[in-house]
Amino acid sequence: MGWENNVRRVVPYVPGEQPKKADVIKLNTNENPYPPSLEAEKAAASMSTDELRLYPDPSAESLVRAIAGCYGLKENEVFVGVGSDDVLAMCFMTFFNSGKPIVFPDITYSFYDVWADLLRIPYKTPPLTEDFRINPADYRGENGGIVFPNPNAPTGSFLPMESVEEIVAANRESVVIVDEAYVDFGAESALPLIRKYDNLIVVQTFSKSRSMAGLRIGYAMADEKLIRYLNDVKYSFNSYTLNRPSILIGTAEMNSREHFKECCARIAKTREASAARFRGLGFSLTDSCANFLFVTHPDKTAKEIFDYLKENRIYVRWFDKPRIRNYLRVTIGTDQEMDRLFACLSELF
Repeated sequence: MGWENNVRRVVPYVPGEQPKKADVIKLNTNENPYPPSLEAEKAAASMSTDELRLYPDPSAESLVRAIAGCYGLKENEVFVGVGSDDVLAMCFMTFFNSGKPIVFPDITYSFYDVWADLLRIPYKTPPLTEDFRINPADYRGENGGIVFPNPNAPTGSFLPMESVEEIVAANRESVVIVDEAYVDFGAESALPLIRKYDNLIVVQTFSKSRSMAGLRIGYAMADEKLIRYLNDVKYSFNSYTLNRPSILIGTAEMNSREHFKECCARIAKTREASAARFRGLGFSLTDSCANFLFVTHPDKTAKEIFDYLKENRIYVRWFDKPRIRNYLRVTIGTDQEMDRLFACLSELF
């Protein structure tokens, strides 16, 4: 067909499998194993279905105010979107337009190259070190922008703040995006640096630490000029991004700070206990500051372990990619879910 010559073809992002079977242990998509706060539950129950006939607040003012209040920011230093994926895509559209290649690691969140290909943005991917860490020296030189997760996905490794600042300071002519989807599980946020650098954007999400992957809420925090440019693109693309339930329940959850802290601490404790149990079974793993572990075993391939676990109704994530083909990413579940995982692995080994 002649029209097919004009189709924009890209290789799409492949999300983690969402099994429909009952009695499944789902440790493959980094969802929080614990529910949101009681305040969020009350907010959901308070909403009338009659409100759904009305458009949501295009500025999501109550949610923006709650995020700003939580982090000690001004409201014009916060941008919200439909999950951090939407926020990051808006950042790509808004700031990566110079024609120069943007830079992100070779092992990283696998949506970055999808957006770059879709938007016709050239890119280069410096390799992580042998122990899966970013080398800041690789992020010097002329570029069209920089983006990287911290902690990294899928490795879980954390780049110290002095190294993050080294990258931002060396690239004052470019926008640097630090994707902090997993920062709340034990890492340090780059957020204080936005007061010092007007080229830095920090992106976070409700999907992991705030137990709301199903509502799709993400946000960016940056100098007000960067936020203004992001809103200009948003309002040229889709005025009503976040829906009414997301704004209402997300505001309640952002204000539930004690529940949030307790939940993150609980997951971090289970992560450290699980790391020791993996090592006890002969696994090697990276030091993780996220809500997952990145593991490999010398005696069996990752694919063998992945298939065995799936047969036993336990889902983890396997990436059939260079350098990480023999690793599995395992989300931290409840203590009971992790007990079942390790009972299954003990049988295998």
